[in-house]
Amino acid sequence: MSDIKLSIITVCLNSINTIERCIKSVITQGYQNKELIIIDGGSDDGTQAIIEKYAEYIDIYISEPDKGIGDAWNKGIKKSTGEIICFLNSDDYFSSDALNTAAVFFDELTKEGN
Repeated sequence: MSDIKLSIITVCLNSINTIERCIKSVITQGYQNKELIIIDGGSDDGTQAIIEKYAEYIDIYISEPDKGIGDAWNKGIKKSTGEIICFLNSDDYFSSDALNTAAVFFDELTKEGN
């Protein structure tokens, strides 16, 4: 199994209807060498309560107004420590073995010298 660290950055704003599924799809991955970074633009619809429910699984959580999605992504990138960065929108989710598949793919590319 690959040991590449994957940084998953999720940005959100008022995502109460989708953020829980998104978070669960990351934390239930079999791949362990990952970090979950959530950048919330200051939601006021209950999104923050859902995020806080999963606080023990979230490596970095920032909730503050931003200048839009690009600004939020950049905040996440600056905080990330992984070799690979992935953006997972708050209304999207991973299939059950997505991170392992990605890590193996990148590991093979590295071994091939590509």
